[in-house]
Amino acid sequence: MQKLSRSFYTQRTLIVAKDLLGKIFVHNIGNTFISGMIVETEAYLFNDPASHSFRGLTDRNKPMFNIGGFLYVYFTYGMHYCPNVVTYKEGIGEAVLIRAVEPIDGKEVMYINRNFRDDSLRKGDGHLHNLTNGPAKFAKAFSLTTIHSGIDLCGNEIYITEGKIIPTSKIIRTTRIGISSAKDKKWRFYIKGNEWVSKK
Repeated sequence: MQKLSRSFYTQRTLIVAKDLLGKIFVHNIGNTFISGMIVETEAYLFNDPASHSFRGLTDRNKPMFNIGGFLYVYFTYGMHYCPNVVTYKEGIGEAVLIRAVEPIDGKEVMYINRNFRDDSLRKGDGHLHNLTNGPAKFAKAFSLTTIHSGIDLCGNEIYITEGKIIPTSKIIRTTRIGISSAKDKKWRFYIKGNEWVSKK
């Protein structure tokens, strides 16, 4: 699969958020490849009170101010990591949160990362769908932490490739989840009927 180019990420953030659906997220860990199709995203813009960049540049959100095509991972609630794709122009501070992916390669590694060690937990759709159906679950399954914040997605360690073209009729646009500000913004996108989309 062809990697996404820098020009993909430097488009307007809402366009990237929608167009990331169907793309393949890849983490190469010592030549062990973990991958999954992106099925749910949320956009965060510079003038958005719900965005980490709203109050300006800090040590924590510095990767958000890169040019589009970098990874921004933040730590929240003292326990969870949330991976974002930096978008648009350098210095603006916009990103797309990857909320959920559908696993493709490296499921056994994902099971171990999520502590699904008992074979019985790996059987049945309920457990499999629970593997990566949320940003923190996705981050843990793919071994993503703040160590990876600032990585160039045009490199060879963590990157996104072309994948499946999702018809417009299959893309749902709605309000975002788990925020206290700008709740009215319909900046969440997901693939209709996909079983890995996160639950409210």
